[in-house]
Amino acid sequence: MDTNEPDRGPDGGSSHGPNHGEGRLFGPTQGLLRWACFALIGLCLCVGVAVLSLAKEFLVPVVLAFLLSMVFGPVRRFFDRRGIPPALSAAGIVLVLMALLLGLVSALAVPVSQWIDNAPRIERQIQRRVAEISQSVNGLIEVNHKIEDITQSGEGQVEKVKVKQPGMAATVLITAPAILAQFVFTFVLLLFLLASGDMFYEKLVHVLPSFRDKRRAVAIAFNIERKLSRYLLTITMINAGVGIAVGISMALVGMPDALLIGLIVFLLNFIPYLGALAGMVLVAAVALVSFDWIGWVPIVAGIYFGISVIEGQFITPYLVGRSLRLNTVVVFLSISFWAWLWSVVGMVVAVPLLVAIRTLSEHIDGLHALGDFLSERHAEHFDDADDETAPPS
Repeated sequence: MDTNEPDRGPDGGSSHGPNHGEGRLFGPTQGLLRWACFALIGLCLCVGVAVLSLAKEFLVPVVLAFLLSMVFGPVRRFFDRRGIPPALSAAGIVLVLMALLLGLVSALAVPVSQWIDNAPRIERQIQRRVAEISQSVNGLIEVNHKIEDITQSGEGQVEKVKVKQPGMAATVLITAPAILAQFVFTFVLLLFLLASGDMFYEKLVHVLPSFRDKRRAVAIAFNIERKLSRYLLTITMINAGVGIAVGISMALVGMPDALLIGLIVFLLNFIPYLGALAGMVLVAAVALVSFDWIGWVPIVAGIYFGISVIEGQFITPYLVGRSLRLNTVVVFLSISFWAWLWSVVGMVVAVPLLVAIRTLSEHIDGLHALGDFLSERHAEHFDDADDETAPPS
């Protein structure tokens, strides 16, 4: 009889207790494994962010095309039910979007080019205004000049070389072809996505194993489409109203290019928080160089601020459904992150991506906590009456 064989219980297992079970990790080994998992997750996140940054020239138009396809998917499906082929409706939608974009660029091109041509004069006017404002602190300026004289006296006759930077017009001409290529790629991909109909949903249904999974996947996709369409349509109408209100207000106080200012405000308002701040700085700068009295600057900025407060505190919460309202801190951080990663386009797509993620989390049990975290205060247990579990007919 072999005395080295361990005692076994009635079920054939070892009788030395659970701590000696085969394949189980305890003590320091289990802690190290947990920290290794955390480190692996962090490494994957860092690699993902690096890939998003390095491949942004390709990923930006792809993300825009997929978002636009989900926004205009219900529109294309509306024409499908009336017997219009998907390719024809897709071509119509893309042509309308291209016409709107060309019209927008045409409306902005002439005034913006005039601003660029007058940039030196505007810069001199701003410097003159700033000099007038700074007269009340002449003592500090004189001290600053004395310090500069002292520091410059020890420099000797060293020759200074100033590197001239390219102007704004040259920068626009350099970047225009790349921007145009990205827009063309976006519209071509959008055309293919819309013309393919529900092919991606059909493929998704085909690969999923059970009928319950198929039904849930289609319900999630249609729900994301519906919420994105509702959100972007509502926000576009609100931004158009804000742009009209600001344009009329600027025209009433005698601001030049009031129509252009309203159009720029309409575009900037698609960027939450930061867009309103940029618009306020814009109207204040235009007032600074347009009026002789410096008091118009706070008046014009106050008018813009008042319109933004009315829109942000009353109109948007009323028109945007509660199920689409998001945690303001998360929205601000998301906009900042995507702005750092993808510049202006990142700021535009940040909120639609959050809306899609929150909608997805509402349908997956393991992501309910994420959905509650992304929602606004007191909306954690809100059930939207429009969120059916079945796809629309």
